Amino acid sequence: MIPVTVHVQFETPEDVMNQIYDMLQANSNGRIKKGSNEVTKTAERGTAQFIILAEDVNPPELLAHIPLICAEKGIPFGYVADQEHLAQAAGLPAGVKAASIAVMEITKGAQEDFNNVVKAIEGLKA
Repeated sequence: MIPVTVHVQFETPEDVMNQIYDMLQANSNGRIKKGSNEVTKTAERGTAQFIILAEDVNPPELLAHIPLICAEKGIPFGYVADQEHLAQAAGLPAGVKAASIAVMEITKGAQEDFNNVVKAIEGLKA
């Protein structure tokens, strides 16, 4: 487990990270935005359904503002350990990394996974 850094507000157990990856893969037909600039825009506009941040981002300040915006806008967010695994789960080509991803819509097939992830993350914050 990577130590908590400036952009990580709570520790995410591996099983919850796996739920996030599974939800992202189940939502493969849904729209996503990738990269800190695009994710920041969706958070500020309040249009994201869920935001995923990688813990291994360097420098971590790159994503430090996103959890604050999510809290302000009421957007659920979670963390995964690895940028490359996050990109792979989002269906991006091998070798590509994604520091953050905004899920713009939840498809019918991923709705239950989405609900489970949000519930698990709410439990981590409490």
